Formats: sequence, structure tokens, C-alpha cells
Amino acid sequence: MSSIRFFHTADLHLDSPFKGMSELPEKEFEKLRNSTFEAFSTLIQKAIEEKPDFVLIVGDLYDGEERSLRAQKIFQNGMEQLCAQQIPVIISYGNHDHLKGNWTRFSLPENVFVMPKDTSRFVLKVRGIEVNIYGFSYPERHVPQSMIDTYPVATEQNSVHIGMLHGSLQGNATHDVYAPFTLEELLSKNYDYWALGHIHKRQVLHTDPPIIYPGNIQSRHRKELGMKGFYDVTITNFAADCTFVPTSAIVYEKVHVDCENLIHANEVLRACEEALRDFRIQYGAGVVWLQLQNIDKKGMSLFEDSSILEWLEVIREQEDEKTPFIWVQAIEIDYQTIDTYEPTLATESVIQVLNKWNQNHLKEVVKDLYQHPKGSRYLEQLSSEELNNLVSEAEHLFKRYMSMAKE
Repeated sequence: MSSIRFFHTADLHLDSPFKGMSELPEKEFEKLRNSTFEAFSTLIQKAIEEKPDFVLIVGDLYDGEERSLRAQKIFQNGMEQLCAQQIPVIISYGNHDHLKGNWTRFSLPENVFVMPKDTSRFVLKVRGIEVNIYGFSYPERHVPQSMIDTYPVATEQNSVHIGMLHGSLQGNATHDVYAPFTLEELLSKNYDYWALGHIHKRQVLHTDPPIIYPGNIQSRHRKELGMKGFYDVTITNFAADCTFVPTSAIVYEKVHVDCENLIHANEVLRACEEALRDFRIQYGAGVVWLQLQNIDKKGMSLFEDSSILEWLEVIREQEDEKTPFIWVQAIEIDYQTIDTYEPTLATESVIQVLNKWNQNHLKEVVKDLYQHPKGSRYLEQLSSEELNNLVSEAEHLFKRYMSMAKE
């Protein structure tokens, strides 16, 4: 059997609003706003250069059910470029761009096949090889039920079988749970490749056959750190070779700054500058969270004499006009190396209360902020990890306060 080659991408989220980035200067915010389009352009150009046999897009092409005119036009232009190269594109819509959404409709070119609401099979002939592609588009936003039983079992051994599924691995609550499945259920279908979508973190759930979440093509907030992209897949004799291809126009990441033995402000600023320089060399443009580590008690006095906001302003000025741009969203201090806390019965009881707070209690604590009529629209919902981090930060701050009070 000769090889077939395809690109597997998902969760483009074209025209994402980028909440929580209102402090960015106008020019940089415009670059951020266009980053999903730039990442999409990278995907299209790679396809034109590499000429895969087809492209799979597994849900959430757009950020919302009311697809913007601009996003649709840019997407259509990309599809027309692939049509000119005779590259088929198979699409399944997901929970963000389901079929019941309201939008001004574009007519996609003839190389594009859209999976209907019922699980269907699309057949391609690639150099004499029959390629069977199975999938469905979300008929509405919520598809809480399992859909895996609607996929047929592959019986034709001389053909290639690929499943497209925008959904959640059973038990994974990092995203809203839609079209849940288990690995055993996917493997029972005897497919050569499962092209997944919905989870924005890149994951290889199984290698033989491959069951892969490519993640999204561009980070949009702090929960989506690291380089984003798609998978370039070649299947030869029913064995797959899968290569990750980066597309991020702007990389979101935590940048660690080693502040060991640094006791002067200029030393800390230089360490931050060097860490950001290294990031720029590796990734290019970015939105970063500086994490200052290994600060001792003497070095901590620098942040007591000047506020974190002052430090943030100076570091942003230090990076101004450098290219490609890096926006420092926040500075975070690792307090673990400077805690001089000595437990007492009273203070330990406070910490025990903190550690007993469950997520429902934490959500109750912050609900006024998230119900604010103006402020709430700029805030992303807190994840389980972020809620746990709130407790951890509160504990470190409490210990720090008690240590300073004792002094």
C-alpha cells in the first residue's frame, strides 16, 4: 500500500475576543486580535507548500455560534486557496459553531465537505486507496450524550478508516463535557486514526492506532500555554507517522526568572530582561507571566519597598519597542523560598480552614466579582487549577504576613 498524508487540525476559534487583555497598547492588541487569523494563514500556507492529500478540521472553526462576517470571509479565502491546489477539506462543526447558530452564510468551494448532523461516511480515493472518513457536526450547542455508537465498525481491511470526533474523554472535566467517549470505545471501531477536537491541550491518547487531540492553533488566554499547532500525518501500510507542526503567532507562557543571590533592583531587572530575551529567541512574540524564583529574605525587601505594579510598569517599559513584541501580563513571586513562618496553634487552625475550602465555597467567595455587570465580561471562568492556586497563594500570603508581624 502506498502512503496517504493529511493534516489534522481543530479548534481554530477564528476571531476570538481575547478577554482580559485590555491593558495592551492598541498596536499590540491588534496583533493579538489577529493572531488566530495569522495562525490559520500559517496552516493554509503549509498545506499549499506540502500538498497533503486532504485536511481534516474537527470542530470549533469559529469562536461563537454567531460567526463574524470577517472570520467567515477569511476562512472562505483559505478554502479557495486549497481548492486551487485541489486539496480536499473535510469539516465537522463543534459546540461553538453548531448548525443551529445564526450567521450570514457563505458558499464554500467544491473541495470542502461538511459533515451533516448525523454521523456519516465520506469516501476519498487517494492513488487507488479508499479512505473512509466518519464524523458528524453538532446539530446544536449541547451534545451531552455519547455519539460513539453511531460510528460503524470498520470491516474492510484494505481501506483506510479515520474517525473525526469533537468530544471529551470520559472523566475529563477540563472543558465542558460533550459527546463523551472512552479509549476502549474508540479502539473497538478498528479505525486507523482518530482525529479528535474540543480539548485545547495537545494530547496523544493512544499511539497504535493514533488517537490525538491536536489542541488549538493559537493560544487565547492563560489556560492555553505553550506553542500551538496541528498534526501532519502519514499512514503507510496502516501504520501512522504523526508530526506536530507549530502555528502560534503569539505564544502564551510562564517565564521563570532565577533571582538567587540578587539583592539589587538592577540585578533583578537584568535577570528579567535576559529571560525575556531567551523567550524571544525561542518563540518570537509572546504574552508571558514572569515567575520570580529563589528570592531570599534580603531580596524580598525590593518588592516591599516598591509595589509589584511599579515593577511591572518598569519591565514593560524595558521591553517597549523591542521586536517581536513581548507583553508581560503579570509578575508572580514564588514565596516558598522566603517563608520564615513558624506555626502556632492559632495560625495552623487558620490554614486548616483554608485547606478545607472546596471549590463550591471558593466560587461563592468570588461570585460578586463574576456577577458584576461590567467587569464580568472581561473575566474568564476560573478553572479547578486556578481555584486551587487561590488557596495556595492565600496560604503563602498569610504565612508571610505572620512572619513579618513576628519580626
